Amino acid sequence: QVQLVESGGGSVQVGGSLRLSCVASGYTYITYCMGWFHQAPGKEREGVASIGSDGDTTYADSVKGRFTISQDNAKNTVYLQMDSLKPEDTAMYYCAADSSGVGGVCSVVAGGHPSDRLDAASTSWGQGTQVTVSS
Repeated sequence: QVQLVESGGGSVQVGGSLRLSCVASGYTYITYCMGWFHQAPGKEREGVASIGSDGDTTYADSVKGRFTISQDNAKNTVYLQMDSLKPEDTAMYYCAADSSGVGGVCSVVAGGHPSDRLDAASTSWGQGTQVTVSS
């Protein structure tokens, strides 16, 4: 599997920006897609953005135009640039990587499906980083 470590979370005011980072190690060569999910207390874990090995990106409607996902293959790192942050963006943010291809992270994010649709055996998760947006 792939090991993922997120960083970059914090507390900002409405309209502020944060940049999350996710460093991957281990069997990174078998990763088809990486993405970011968020989970607020009492709510399902939902897809935010994803990026495939071919560089194609997908975003949840709620973050389109505000968030940008990118990757640096040389550093095995995926970033999530979050601008124009809103209070409803407050959540724990998790990085995910899948080695399954079909039906994996990219498909779940694109379809707006909950994260429990992902196959546990082929999906790796980071420990999460908290983002808090206050008005």
